[in-house]
Amino acid sequence: MRYKLTIEYDGTPFHGWQIQDNLATVQGCISDAIQKFTNAYVSVNGAGRTDSGVHANAQVAHIDLDDKWNEHTILNAINYHLRPNPITIIKVEKTDGDFDARFSAIKRYYIYKIINRNGHLSLKKNRALHVPRKLNTENMQKAAKLFIGKHDFTAFRSAHCQSKSPIKTLDNASIEIKEDEINIHFNAKSFLHRQVRSMVGTLLKIGENDWPIDKISEILKSQDRSQCGPVAGAHGLYLDKIDYPKESE
Repeated sequence: MRYKLTIEYDGTPFHGWQIQDNLATVQGCISDAIQKFTNAYVSVNGAGRTDSGVHANAQVAHIDLDDKWNEHTILNAINYHLRPNPITIIKVEKTDGDFDARFSAIKRYYIYKIINRNGHLSLKKNRALHVPRKLNTENMQKAAKLFIGKHDFTAFRSAHCQSKSPIKTLDNASIEIKEDEINIHFNAKSFLHRQVRSMVGTLLKIGENDWPIDKISEILKSQDRSQCGPVAGAHGLYLDKIDYPKESE
């Protein structure tokens, strides 16, 4: 029986999602937790790989288990064995065997959180990027719209990105402001490795009035990674939600 897991985690202590030898990862911790109550190795297949320090409000994975386990038992058992790791299974659902957490996804939502104030962070340390310098959010909002649509994002991808094509279609790039908190939202079917953090780093250069708004178009056309702004820190990034066909109907 195939089960869909919805997962929340604080990425701070982990070396990303994907299992790595001798390193703490989110996928590895979940796999170990399942093995402790099933006494068998179970593959945990995620919707996407988050980098070291990146958080998730609702990452999705699928696992295959004997049908003797019900959803309530699976959720409680995994969470019990995950403690004290900052990972929580927030939902377990039975699904059909064709469901694939990665390939069935039709849209991914990311949020990048910035705290724009002089004082250092306490409660939100490691959970948002601290920017003391006052940002020009009006220019950032205008610039973000230039990312929307189908583009060649070569200039905004990591040199280690394994995607076959740099062409991606961004459905949304918008900025939400709540007092000193700036949330940058990005939605697309899929993203290149470090694309979101590269776009945020470029928006920050515009927000600091170092670059003009139309610098976005110039960088996209250049297809040159060196023209992009610095990659923003991982600790401000959240995988917020993933849509699947049934949920969007």
